[in-house]
Amino acid sequence: MKNLFCVKDRVVAITGATGVLGRSMVLHFAEQGARVVLMGRKAETGLALQREAAAAGGDALFVAADVLNKEDIERAYSEIMERYGRIDVLINGAGGNMPGATIAPDKTIFDLDMKAFRDVVDLNLFGTVLPTMAFARAMVAARGGSIINIASESAIRPLSRVAGYGVAKAAVVNFTKYLCGELALKYGDGFRVNAIAPGFFLTEQNRALLTNPDGSLTPRSEAILGHTPFRRFGEPEELLGTLQWLASDASRFVSGTVTVIDGGFDAFSI
Repeated sequence: MKNLFCVKDRVVAITGATGVLGRSMVLHFAEQGARVVLMGRKAETGLALQREAAAAGGDALFVAADVLNKEDIERAYSEIMERYGRIDVLINGAGGNMPGATIAPDKTIFDLDMKAFRDVVDLNLFGTVLPTMAFARAMVAARGGSIINIASESAIRPLSRVAGYGVAKAAVVNFTKYLCGELALKYGDGFRVNAIAPGFFLTEQNRALLTNPDGSLTPRSEAILGHTPFRRFGEPEELLGTLQWLASDASRFVSGTVTVIDGGFDAFSI
């Protein structure tokens, strides 16, 4: 097949685009010639990223949207369809943990803030489901498309202290596998639904867990790297090859999978 991994001119919609990982996705797909729709709550950051993506060679559109606000999502859908007429790829990148949902080292599960727990589940699970329910309509009309959900290492292997985040990402994995069958059986084999499960990448959400105020590693970080054969954290660009594969025709018989990108963390024992 010629141009096996090509995504040129595909409409790639990315939620959570104004975060560290989302930003790298936006710029990558812009450089590859895709028509990139970036969605996020930070308007100033999003508009600056739109300009940067356009300068990188892509046709970029920023839409301010909260993935938990159905009206925002519907408005984003309308803007995308008005400008491009289709959505070829959806990357559900919105998510993350929250300090209130993290159990402190001197606390137990019985001290968990249930409101924060619910907030984390809402952001990661419903923040994936709601955009999918909206944007997949365009894919149904076009008889195909690729949905890529961002899960987590914590969906595969439960991690201490982040109960809500792990529960939510495990639900994202289950939703991915469910939707794989739902769309293909009812609408044909043009639909693919997959997920990636990043390991440990330094982001705004986990920095306080992984680094001290002076930038040194916390005991948790040292334990993580001690269990990671690569002995380092991941870099955002190390997610991009897998994302491009899943967005392109190279993965046209791949659906319902979860690709772990973690420097060997999940596979390592002793």
